[in-house]
Amino acid sequence: MTTITDQPLVRAENVSKRFVLHKDKSLKDRVLYWGSRSKSRSEFLALDDVTLDIALGETVGLIGHNGSGKSTLLKVIGGIIEATSGAVFRRGRVAALLELGAGFHPDLSGRDNVYLNAAILGMTTAQTDAVFDDIVEFAGIGEFIDSQVKFYSSGMYVRLAFAVAVHSDPDLLLVDEVLAVGDEPFQLKCMNKIRQFQKEGRTIVLVSHSAEQVADVCTRTVVLEGGVVVHDGDVGSGIRILREGYERDRLAAETVEVAAHPAVEILGVTATTHGDQPLGTSPLERGTDLNITVHARVNSSVEWITGFTLQTPLGQAVYRLNSEGLDLALPTEPGEYDVRFELPATNFGTKRLVISAGATTTQGEPITLLEPAGFLDYADDPFGAGMVQFAPLGSVAPTTAR
Repeated sequence: MTTITDQPLVRAENVSKRFVLHKDKSLKDRVLYWGSRSKSRSEFLALDDVTLDIALGETVGLIGHNGSGKSTLLKVIGGIIEATSGAVFRRGRVAALLELGAGFHPDLSGRDNVYLNAAILGMTTAQTDAVFDDIVEFAGIGEFIDSQVKFYSSGMYVRLAFAVAVHSDPDLLLVDEVLAVGDEPFQLKCMNKIRQFQKEGRTIVLVSHSAEQVADVCTRTVVLEGGVVVHDGDVGSGIRILREGYERDRLAAETVEVAAHPAVEILGVTATTHGDQPLGTSPLERGTDLNITVHARVNSSVEWITGFTLQTPLGQAVYRLNSEGLDLALPTEPGEYDVRFELPATNFGTKRLVISAGATTTQGEPITLLEPAGFLDYADDPFGAGMVQFAPLGSVAPTTAR
């Protein structure tokens, strides 16, 4: 027999959302062409046939690039906007922290807005009275609680709105990126509150551009691209898909000027492990010996340097090495050459690294660049996270007299 606890807290079935975009140049144009199918009117599909269930006690991260539809999906889940087609079912009290100042009246005081916002969330006056002092203390704006909120800073807005939301006893908490507005101590307070909610078995749906924040608190990720769900599952895979997308966008935006017939061409890069074994499909283990071979063609006599960079999918360089740093004398005569770099016992903490390779003159003038030239995937590290990892040891002993 199916009980209410077996049912999802949120169910979205074949949800699509279209927005009408008006491109009228003036109010006069809109009045003149009212009711007609003008070329100044177009539609934008923000969500395209999205289906998902969110169970009781889950913390789900909605992630994706700008314009992917994650904030729209969060608003549809919260009932803030209606889907164009499909249906959303939800149970319990919903507290939504979606936009800066949403649900606040600028001409009312902070005190009045607490009661107004709490009423919108379904709380009675007596329930709000019982938690009012806790709300003010959490927000940290006691001396300004009777001031009009239109004079509040963006940080004060967020602190008060979040404080009301988390003290409304919600079954489902929806948070859309607004935590990025608060200062660091308040962000820590918010994250501690979210962890408390997790221990209490509440459901949280979070929109964030911070992969670290998602990895820290979420139990599941949903990745959207162009309004379509491209991943719904474990957090690590979702973040990897997101970062790969960022890498594609970054490379597409960058243009590297290379001569039509450069003096040196980078033909490719080969990465192998000890014994020149190919990498295969399995992730690399920490401590693996790694060989990076740059395959180059010299087209005309030139003194040149070649090397490679290992970087995160977001473009942050983790390690660089070139032939000059190893005092390698590269041949200047035309021909094809392999320049080999050996990296013993690599301990990179990043799960995916992008390889780029290039060549410059000995004076540092760019000749050519191949990016991306390849990828390295490392297994999950049991000892933690970071750019570089070690094989740590530990011991415990009685403290000796100093």
